Amino acid sequence: MSTDLQWLLIRKYNSFLVKKVPEGPIFSKEPGNLLNIHSHKYSGLANTKTINIQNSETGLQITTRKSKASPQAVRPARTTATVRNRSGGRRSLGVVASLAKKGYRPDLRAAALGRSSALLATQKEKKASPAKKVRGKKAVASTA
Repeated sequence: MSTDLQWLLIRKYNSFLVKKVPEGPIFSKEPGNLLNIHSHKYSGLANTKTINIQNSETGLQITTRKSKASPQAVRPARTTATVRNRSGGRRSLGVVASLAKKGYRPDLRAAALGRSSALLATQKEKKASPAKKVRGKKAVASTA
């Protein structure tokens, strides 16, 4: 079945749709949708080639769907690459960019980089906020 036909069948009714406001944007929670926007370009269900980036205990997990896999295959037609947390942001962004650039889905390169950088930002430890300095009348009173 072609991807266009699949999209026509699932675009109005599927279990991953998120409609918050009647006239607002429609979001999607499907795996493989990098921007969580309900459209054919970003759909993880209707496209044969998808990139899924998610957090795992060991780091970022990048999963791609093999486009020429047999439907009768025993194992799922996916390849998974994991970038460790301690490898750093540049390495993980380089892995994601090279995967998208190699002709797999170059149109999703910017979305994949945005998703991976957002996940990396959530993994960083937050800095402790510095103590507030006393100013004005309270500072004069405390020194005297």
